[in-house]
Amino acid sequence: MNTKQIDYCIELAKTQNFSRGAENMFVSQPTFSYQIKLLEEEVGFAIFERNGKGATLTPAGEQFVSYLMGMREEMKRAIELGQNFSARYKDNITISLMVRQAVYFLPEAIRLTEKKDAGIQITPVFKYDNGLDSFMKNETDILFALKEQTRQLAGVNVHELFVSHIYLICGRNDPLAAKDLIREEDLYGRSLMVGGGSPQALRSVQQRLISSGKIDYFNSADHDTTLTNVAAGKGICLAPGFLNDHSGQFSWIPFDCEETFSCVLLTHKNDTRKELADFIKTLQKLYKEAVAFPL
Repeated sequence: MNTKQIDYCIELAKTQNFSRGAENMFVSQPTFSYQIKLLEEEVGFAIFERNGKGATLTPAGEQFVSYLMGMREEMKRAIELGQNFSARYKDNITISLMVRQAVYFLPEAIRLTEKKDAGIQITPVFKYDNGLDSFMKNETDILFALKEQTRQLAGVNVHELFVSHIYLICGRNDPLAAKDLIREEDLYGRSLMVGGGSPQALRSVQQRLISSGKIDYFNSADHDTTLTNVAAGKGICLAPGFLNDHSGQFSWIPFDCEETFSCVLLTHKNDTRKELADFIKTLQKLYKEAVAFPL
């Protein structure tokens, strides 16, 4: 299957007419029809039902063409991105993180890096799950991670970035929102959402609170579900500060506990690009200077 056959197939699905399809693709009708026939022979099923010069999609053909259209759009975007990159940039650095807000100063670091060297492009890659696996397969250059995830990883460099604390998240009209610091007893009688892939340090705190027997709890699938439930007034939750998007929709109040999260950046040991090292240093400098910034 080649791109020409894909385009012919999509065009015939739209026009349902061999003559019009061939005309739109600027080829003769025999050539157009022959390429469609070759495609059907390759995939092993009839994509179209013929009726004179007309053609309609078979049920299998409908599914197939729907997939082809999506694939063609992805290919188009890939080509456009490649063209943009080749025209403007000499190098690309990809950084993987689970959510945009995890590295709050990333936009500023991108701006500073590309201002210093317009030939460098920084590309964020968002992977809520499997980010570590993708990084270890060399699909990305940098990975935002928790230090606890880096144990026994081979072939990587670990760059300290910042220490994040645990916060209580509640609605802005919740009585807890008026406090400057939340203690365990403040949560007695409340419903605490837990689970959703919580890091080990957070799970320890959650389990300690639940074991008091004075706090109700229920499981939440992920952080977005948790925030939706908080907005609906169904409960409250604890979360790492690095998940705070600083939008003001919720109140984030420091929680009184010793547990923290050591947030780091991972790079591959065999990636010795100066541009990569400079970008890491830029991010570290931004966090070091943000002394009063809540993390």
